[in-house]
Amino acid sequence: IPSMRSLTAEEYVEAFKSFLDHSTEHQCMDEFNKEQMPNIAAGLCHCTRHKAEPASLVFTGGFPGRSEQDLKMIRILQAVHPGVFIDNEIVEPNPQHVAAYKELVSQAPDLQNVSFIWHQLTSLEYEQQVKEKGTHKKFDFIHMIQMLYRVEDIPNTIKFFHSCLDHHGKLLIIILSDSSGWASLWKKHRDCLPATDRGHYITCGGITEVLQRLGVEHRVYEFPSGWDITECFIEGDAVGGRMMDFLTGTKNFLGTAPPALRRRLQEALCQPECSSTREGRIIFSNNLSMIVVES
Repeated sequence: IPSMRSLTAEEYVEAFKSFLDHSTEHQCMDEFNKEQMPNIAAGLCHCTRHKAEPASLVFTGGFPGRSEQDLKMIRILQAVHPGVFIDNEIVEPNPQHVAAYKELVSQAPDLQNVSFIWHQLTSLEYEQQVKEKGTHKKFDFIHMIQMLYRVEDIPNTIKFFHSCLDHHGKLLIIILSDSSGWASLWKKHRDCLPATDRGHYITCGGITEVLQRLGVEHRVYEFPSGWDITECFIEGDAVGGRMMDFLTGTKNFLGTAPPALRRRLQEALCQPECSSTREGRIIFSNNLSMIVVES
C-alpha cells in the first residue's frame, strides 16, 4: 500500500471540484451577495464621496473558481455605483488560477471600467513586497474568502490587510461557521484526521477572537450550506474517493489510510453534529460565516 501524502496543488483543484459539484458553497455565497453586498458596496468611501476617484479593491486567493465570485462582487459594485472606475488587485499564488481568472476577464465585455493587476504571490509574499517597497496603498474593499486555512500567521495577516483599508473601507472574511460539521469534526474528532492535511483548523470563532483583540468593529452573518457526502461511504466510488481526499487533504485517502483510521473518520462524519440524513442522502453541514470588518 502506498504511503499517505498531501495533495499537490493540481490534485487539490480536482478534489475541490468534487466538493463544489456536491455542495451549496457557491449558492451560499450568492445568497450573501444578493442580501448583503449591495449594502456593503453602497457604503464604500470613494464610490459615494469622490466619484472621480477609482474604487480600489484587493481580492486575495483562496479557492479554485473564486474568480467567478470576484466578478459577481465587482458587478454588484458597478450596479450600485454606475460609471465608477474600479481598480482591482488580485493576490493569488497558483498560476493556473491566475490564468483561468485572466481568461474569464477577457470574455467579460461588461468590465470596461475595471482595471486588473495580478500578483502571483501568497498573501505573505504580497505583504512583504508592500513593506519592502514602502507603498502602503489604501483600498476601499478587501476580501479574504476561504483562504485563512492556508496562512501561516492568521492574526498578523488579518492585521496587515485591515491596515490596508481606506477610511470607511470594508474587509470581508468568509470562513467556516462554528455551527458547521467541520467545526465539530476538528474539535471532537481531530484524531480521525491524518497529519497530511497542512491546513489550519479554524472557524469563525477563532477569527472573531482575533478581531476582538485588534479592537475592530465587525458583524457576522451566518448562511446555511450543505455538502452531500453519500458517495464517501460507497466502496470503490471514484467521486467519494475525491471527496475524502478533499476532506483530509490526502491523496487517495481511502486507498492509503489504515482501515481503522478510515472507519473512525467515516463514523465521525455520520455523527449528528456533523451531518444529517435527507431522503436517504448524508448531508454534511458546510455552514459559512461572512464577517464584515470596518476600517
